[in-house]
Amino acid sequence: MSLPTINPTQTKAWQELKAVFEEEKDITILDFFNAEANRTENFSIQFEDLFLDYSKNRISAKALKSLIKLAEDCELKKAIEAQFSGEIINKTEGRAVLHMALRSSENLNLDGEDLKDAIDRTKAKMKAFVEKVENGDWKGYSGKGITDIVNIGIGGSDLGPQMIVDALSYYHNDLKTHFISNVDGDHVAETLKQLDPETTLCIVVSKSFTTQETLTNANTVRDWFLKHTTQTEISKHFVAVSANVNSAKEFGIAEDNIFPMWDWVGGRFSLWSSVGLSIACSVGYNNFESLLYGAQKMDLHFRNEDFSNNIPVVLGLIGIWYNNFYQAESEAIIPYTQYLQKLAPYLQQACMESNGKGIDRNGKTVNYQTGSIVWGEPGTNSQHAFFQLMHQGTKLIPADFIGFKKPLNDLQKHHDILMANFFAQTEALMNGKNEQTVIAELKASGKSNSEIKELTPFKIFEGNRPTNTILFDKLTPETLGKLIAMYEHKIFVQGVIWNIFSYDQWGVELGKQLAKAVLKDFQSTDNSIHDPSTQALINYYKAK
Repeated sequence: MSLPTINPTQTKAWQELKAVFEEEKDITILDFFNAEANRTENFSIQFEDLFLDYSKNRISAKALKSLIKLAEDCELKKAIEAQFSGEIINKTEGRAVLHMALRSSENLNLDGEDLKDAIDRTKAKMKAFVEKVENGDWKGYSGKGITDIVNIGIGGSDLGPQMIVDALSYYHNDLKTHFISNVDGDHVAETLKQLDPETTLCIVVSKSFTTQETLTNANTVRDWFLKHTTQTEISKHFVAVSANVNSAKEFGIAEDNIFPMWDWVGGRFSLWSSVGLSIACSVGYNNFESLLYGAQKMDLHFRNEDFSNNIPVVLGLIGIWYNNFYQAESEAIIPYTQYLQKLAPYLQQACMESNGKGIDRNGKTVNYQTGSIVWGEPGTNSQHAFFQLMHQGTKLIPADFIGFKKPLNDLQKHHDILMANFFAQTEALMNGKNEQTVIAELKASGKSNSEIKELTPFKIFEGNRPTNTILFDKLTPETLGKLIAMYEHKIFVQGVIWNIFSYDQWGVELGKQLAKAVLKDFQSTDNSIHDPSTQALINYYKAK
């Protein structure tokens, strides 16, 4: 069993959706509410402590039914089972996609290997490591315990762990966690200023242990240590997460301190694995397990729930509705908690690296839109930044509003103000403000007739701007696990329907290849062949 290869535009459901869109494209969200007494109830899903309200969308029951039919026509159920069963669904790289196995209690055999046994052994090793560091039993070269953890990685080896560590700040232990990713020397230099070599432990995360940015940073940090100690002591300050044991050992890392990475876990979905070692160090191993447990719950919901009541499926289908029929090019992620300030950058990689593809699973150029531009910022900061565009601009920007009923800190007044803004913004985006209301407000404020006539056009909000409301009871490791897994599965749903391979990333490679050639040109007069513009820029840079 492998992924189906169905062009969605050739399905009966797609033709139905085109017809429904033409019928309903001018119907507003308020029109839908006025016509449907139970719209909120009918367009919402409760799953444990997660409540999704998707009623504030430009979508009817008829359109949703056709979207579900599209998922069926594209054999989404078959695709879900292919993924969870360990089929080679990352076909261009010849790999299974089984990050869900990292948080599953089921046994799964892949190519004769008992994955659960391998996962359990790795988890036990992670737990022992974390407890040794937390308890002060892991000593640096001078005999002192560890106070600071530095994660050195990039892409999925950085964005996921960094987002989770930031999101779970409330649950941190006494260890301070830092992240170095950018090959820009300023990043590593500024981080090192905050650290004491005697009490710092680095986690180098690179599957191949050859990633240029990661190894450059790791070598710079090692050189920093060697100003204070000797090469024989390096193993007390570095561990690795890698599939390349030999290179990690050559770097100076003890083999016992190398944690595995598997081919069946893609980088941007790897935070659940030993790539999450920095997470476990930051919040403790038990909280890391709770994160996995929450994700497992979402996995089971996604795999077993009917499409009509399946949160990742519904969110994925709504995204396709806007992308492929309304031609919306982007979607905003607006978490109303500062703890999730790195969620949008994380989802940018997860979504745009996965579904930013223009070739379908048959190897043919697609003739429809795939992928969405994902961006965002926490509320209420975002309200004072880009909400003007969302309210009165010319772009259609569907948005996910993510909130929590209870605050973590004992500042209920702050939380009430925060959530008042949360609900008011989704209301305002939907309702807008019509001409009559604007005129009445201007009259009440004492404006003259000429002033009213002049100001009215600028103060009208057309509304009809779509949002999803995603509400949890409280931000915990478990609820965060559910949230991230929800978006992972949404990405998969859309990739299946768009008939693309979501789990390869060939678009990342070309720039890397060319960068190596350019770097050689910096150090040689025998230049590679470049276009005239690039060659002129290289010459200008070398003349510094």
